[in-house]
Amino acid sequence: MKMEYVTLNNGVKMPILGYGVYQVDPKEAEQCVLDAISVGYRSIDTAQAYANEEGVGNAITKCGVSREELFITTKVWISNAGYEKAKASIEESLQKLQTDYIDLLLIHQPFGDYYGTYRAMEEAYKDGKAKAIGVSNFYPDRFIDIHHFAEIKPAVNQVETHVFQQQKIAKEYLKKNGTQIESWGPFAEGKNDYFNNPVLKEIGKKYGKSVAQVALRFLIQSDVVVIPKSTHKERMEENLNVFDFALTDDEMTKIEALDTGKSLFFSHYDPKIVEWFMTMG
Repeated sequence: MKMEYVTLNNGVKMPILGYGVYQVDPKEAEQCVLDAISVGYRSIDTAQAYANEEGVGNAITKCGVSREELFITTKVWISNAGYEKAKASIEESLQKLQTDYIDLLLIHQPFGDYYGTYRAMEEAYKDGKAKAIGVSNFYPDRFIDIHHFAEIKPAVNQVETHVFQQQKIAKEYLKKNGTQIESWGPFAEGKNDYFNNPVLKEIGKKYGKSVAQVALRFLIQSDVVVIPKSTHKERMEENLNVFDFALTDDEMTKIEALDTGKSLFFSHYDPKIVEWFMTMG
């Protein structure tokens, strides 16, 4: 299996496919990450809000792969927003992850004093505690704002991206500003009867690939970094096995036509959703 990489705006190389631990039980996180690394993953994506950084840290120290070969992402949560709190939380994340540096450090949500958070991240970057910094869930309007005023431009914006929400407008602005798009929820958690989609199924049949593999291949060929999550080792292997085939232009066009341009999860423009985020300490 040959991994492909993207080069971020500061020259850092990031695997285009990684392993995400969102919703992985903290008690299972260590074993899941050890499994993922054993089958070939080198990029691991966690966050303060997932409450499983310790499990990831244990796996990093036990996996037998050198720290330099791994690419670790974590994210600063809303309750740690603001310069002082974010700064303290970054130190705490480093301790939990049992590492001297984080490869990619993101603001998880565009709420609270995220300017203060970003300043703390810029400082961590200058001190070598973060190799790259960026944002997550920043819609184009918020992204343009922070990009304009940031001293160190965001290297990545991690947003909901899958065949039904391809982020065409966001991608345009990210590309223009040299920021890499990264997908969370590449399978939309199965919504929209994802795994039975006739277009993806038919294309998969031609290559002897699953719907999930076709969906990942589509995103990778669209220059989107993906971090599919699974707790099953054989599924982890399947998700990794997407570098031995390529979709034709015609197949890419067919999948592009599945885009609805809408979220299958939530909108930051919905006041009820924002209220809900505010309750999540």
